Amino acid sequence: MDVERARRLRDKERGLHRSHPLVPQTGTRKHRELRFNKLRAWQVDQAKALLTGLERLEVAPGTLPNSLSVWYEITDYTMEGLESALIAQGFHLENTLYCKMIRALVYFCEDTQLRNMRQPERLIKKSNEIYSKAWEHHPHGDHDDTPVELRQDR
Repeated sequence: MDVERARRLRDKERGLHRSHPLVPQTGTRKHRELRFNKLRAWQVDQAKALLTGLERLEVAPGTLPNSLSVWYEITDYTMEGLESALIAQGFHLENTLYCKMIRALVYFCEDTQLRNMRQPERLIKKSNEIYSKAWEHHPHGDHDDTPVELRQDR
């Protein structure tokens, strides 16, 4: 059994399904991977100790030696917030072009999801009534002004 398979079995038992962090994740529970600079891999243990102290944030070793996996509710944390806090504490994240692109995509998706969650819900069930009433009051070609008594079938 390889290490990754052992981690998957362990996480399955604990209820921490370890899907790939880039797979689309429905709902508000997110699994992300924080990658640290390979030259400063010793910072991973320090970051794990720091992040473990946060409420409602689950931390586990990542798939790579220089990474951490985190699980959180998007209403509590965002990847951008976690990474900004780590950078402010002096941690160095991986800065490859790939990581920068993934980071920007995740930031955008989480920000969009949060904005959508804050919007009031629309009354979609009654929208057909609104369009029906508008259609009744709008002049269109289906209206015949001829009085009923003059309308005779010939």
